[in-house]
Amino acid sequence: MTTLDDAGGFGAGTALPRLPEDWDRCLAVASHPDDIEYGTASAVARWTAQGKQVAYLLATRGEAGIDGLHPDEAGPLREAEERAGAREVGVDTVEFLDHRDGMIEYGPDLRRDIVRAIRRHRPEVVVTGAYTVRMVAGVVNQADHRVVGLAALDAARDAGNRWIFPELADEGLEPWGGVRFVCFAGAERPTHGVDVSGASLERGIASLAAHAEYTKGLGAQGFEPRPFLTWAARQAGPALGVEAAVLFDVYQLAFEGPPPWEQ
Repeated sequence: MTTLDDAGGFGAGTALPRLPEDWDRCLAVASHPDDIEYGTASAVARWTAQGKQVAYLLATRGEAGIDGLHPDEAGPLREAEERAGAREVGVDTVEFLDHRDGMIEYGPDLRRDIVRAIRRHRPEVVVTGAYTVRMVAGVVNQADHRVVGLAALDAARDAGNRWIFPELADEGLEPWGGVRFVCFAGAERPTHGVDVSGASLERGIASLAAHAEYTKGLGAQGFEPRPFLTWAARQAGPALGVEAAVLFDVYQLAFEGPPPWEQ
């Protein structure tokens, strides 16, 4: 069997378990339009096809993402592409927090914004991007990604504590401690996987393809969604024993069943 090796590449190892799917609601939290589409959207397509509810929360509108386009023009363009990409995988709810692209700061304001969304959507699963400096295959992670990933993890806990951001109660948002898993995409050391073989991958490719203007704006660094996502999913697939997969580093926030000391 094949899985990620100690260097973050692909090598011989033990097969990863599948991410449990006995849940109904998910919130995907990302820094920029297109972050979710680099693989996670294929998993989202699988989940919405199962009837699960998935909502997207974007910290920025990606206004600093196209070198040849002023942020005032890039922001609305990238927002529109994100909404179009979300529809390709069955997601209708896409929300933006309007933090400044490239300058997101970790702190109470960001955590509060994410807690607000978690209390409103009441997800059992939160999906976000890796908060580590290195990502899969040793790729260096971007500053906004690191900040938002860590804030999403902390907010998943904060959301269940009524004495953290108590002002949210004035908005009618009661604590929600029902997040079971926080799943980090692009992680250097994944722990679980999702089978996206077939239609799920195809819909994920269509989701990334919706970001055509952004991809074109990358110039020489741009790429075609189909060969890239197909390659990535097939590289990950053997770690799960399937044709194509998306891998996550999963943090479990609550025991599944009785705690170990009661078993």
